[in-house]
Amino acid sequence: MAQQAYMTETGNDGSGPERPGSRFRRLLDGWRGDRDIWRRGLVTAGAALLIALVMLFHAQIPNNVGNLGSLTETFLPWLGVFIPVLLVVAVVRKSATALITLLLPVIIWVNSFGGLITGKSGTGGDLTVATHNVNADNPDPTGTARDVAASGADVIALEELTADAVPTYEKALDGTYKYHAVKGTVGLWSKYPLSDTRPVDIKLGWVRAMRTTVTTPKGEVAVHVAHLPSVRVKLNAGFTANQRDNSADALGEAISREKIGKVILLGDLNGTMNDRALNGVTSQMRSTQGAAGDGFGFSWPASFPMARIDQIMVKGVEPVASWTLPETGSDHLPIAARVDLSS
Repeated sequence: MAQQAYMTETGNDGSGPERPGSRFRRLLDGWRGDRDIWRRGLVTAGAALLIALVMLFHAQIPNNVGNLGSLTETFLPWLGVFIPVLLVVAVVRKSATALITLLLPVIIWVNSFGGLITGKSGTGGDLTVATHNVNADNPDPTGTARDVAASGADVIALEELTADAVPTYEKALDGTYKYHAVKGTVGLWSKYPLSDTRPVDIKLGWVRAMRTTVTTPKGEVAVHVAHLPSVRVKLNAGFTANQRDNSADALGEAISREKIGKVILLGDLNGTMNDRALNGVTSQMRSTQGAAGDGFGFSWPASFPMARIDQIMVKGVEPVASWTLPETGSDHLPIAARVDLSS
């Protein structure tokens, strides 16, 4: 009798562990016959549609009102954060309309940014380069210089150098890098000889960009270092970036005039690859992170990186790998890339 009672309690209709399949079937049963699954969640569906439209037509968002288009494009990948939130709301609300509409932003986001999730780094390469906005208020320039040099880079670009800090960086790096040049607030340290070094006019009135020729074992490479003007988000003016945009155009013109076929751009461009304002540069160069990076490679702010505004871009050079380096005393993360010069 006791045995029979035990068998009854542990049978399929008893209180034993519930199988995952039965939970799913019960969820479906709760939706079957519910005529309101198409009426509920219209607001959620509308939000999903809005996200899809912004990602699909971001280039049509005007910049003449507070540079709203550029601001949207700077943080465009982060729109994907709202998708799982809306998914939870759609499930809780039992809204078939919202669930189906959510497919639109999912497809668009994956098509636009899915390739950045998977690692694309390869092996080999002839030259390793790095760039870092060291921050004018950096409390430990010596440590920062050593940290970036530890990447093993053959060429290092530094931005936001102050006159007082330059000797410190020179002392910290001269043991590894025999050649270097500083123009205004940007500098380049190299294991290979430099020549034809000069400032690049990016329409600021002072020097924040330079170019030089690096003579590597695989031939000459024109290396540009740039620190474009900062942008600000103001309540009364929106995303103020006009000076940055003008400098980006000037930088693009300088790069287009290069006589050397192999060109590398290193620096803080204060803008992402999605930002239309950088088209003068991005239309003629490739991002090493986009071509051969691991993940999004966000570089700013260092405490919680949300955007990649520090860039390594190439023309006539094949990217092999691209990555971010550990945090230093700066508010930016340093970034590095390895390239193939034989292509």
